[in-house]
Amino acid sequence: MSAMSPATGPAGPAPYPRSGPPAAPEPALLVLADGAVFEGEMAGARPPGGVATGELVFNTVMSGYQEVITDPSYAGQVIAFTYPHIGNYGMTPADQESLKPFCRGVVVRDLAVRPSNWRSSETVGDFLTRFGVPAMTGVDTRRLTRHIRDAGAMPCAFGTASESELARAAAAEPGTDGIDMVATVTTDRAYQAGSGPLRVVAYDFGIKRTILDQLGQIATVEVVPASTPAAEVLERHPDGVFLSNGPGDPAAVGYAVEAIGALLDQVPVFGICLGHQLLATALGARTFKLPFGHHGGNHPVRRSSGGAVEITSQNHSYAVTEDSLSGADVTHVNLHDGVIEGIRAKGIPAFSVQYHPEAGPGPHDARYLFEDFRQLMEAHR
Repeated sequence: MSAMSPATGPAGPAPYPRSGPPAAPEPALLVLADGAVFEGEMAGARPPGGVATGELVFNTVMSGYQEVITDPSYAGQVIAFTYPHIGNYGMTPADQESLKPFCRGVVVRDLAVRPSNWRSSETVGDFLTRFGVPAMTGVDTRRLTRHIRDAGAMPCAFGTASESELARAAAAEPGTDGIDMVATVTTDRAYQAGSGPLRVVAYDFGIKRTILDQLGQIATVEVVPASTPAAEVLERHPDGVFLSNGPGDPAAVGYAVEAIGALLDQVPVFGICLGHQLLATALGARTFKLPFGHHGGNHPVRRSSGGAVEITSQNHSYAVTEDSLSGADVTHVNLHDGVIEGIRAKGIPAFSVQYHPEAGPGPHDARYLFEDFRQLMEAHR
């Protein structure tokens, strides 16, 4: 993928006006929809009116914060990092998963202001300011994580406005349920990535650069907008179709489910994350929202075949309802809570996983799945 190709979607205008760092720390509040209040200081961009909103979730990675912040799957959400010290190795364009962040904000305990790494080109704070993303630092993220774990992910508001203003904004924030967040992150035009021998059409529901890097080793990849009809995909005569990760509620992306249903049994299909949920839906399954989602780089997943355990990178708030899945077999299960992590369609060359085998960040235990996709395509050429 060239430096100017969309990692996902057009860069577009920053959601908040850019502003320089303040001369002195600005006190700020984080208010959750259930009324819980957390103190801290502003960082990154300053939101208009002193209020930023979104659905608050926590991520447990200890490194890879840049990849997390630039993952389009976080559109509409505020990311709270459980690891206390964020930003010590700075930011570099080489580690971005998309051209810009799509998250609504970032919350940390301690934000490093003097990174130490030869690859670093700027601090996290400067990066967030440049892209118009507001942030809070100095927050008691241990207490915050425990609260979300017990009460569930929920809308929030943070900034320099009064507590009452922030409480009203948190109550008015709709979150991600029932909203088509994919439309806010997908590319507006088709583009090409990779130079492998096979031909793959990849649906961009919020695709990550690392996924394209992995697919590009086995295929020449044409990335298409999320709303591309199945007929247009088949006109390209692909050896396989890839369904990418992405943000939000799979039930709100009916047009994608319709297209996937028309592609099944016509061409091999491989889905990741939201692509997994959409494939399952096209096969007749239902999805549900997890209490606080799976967001981190250390989730144990067991393969049903052979029983091997993979440590996986995950980022999703929705999952497939097990008793609704009749058109596929379960291939992987999350050992934390038993959630379905992988399926294979019955009698159809199609499979998917809920987690991220490409990593970015995270372990590489599951990268064999790209080879599985290559073999599936070769077998059906």
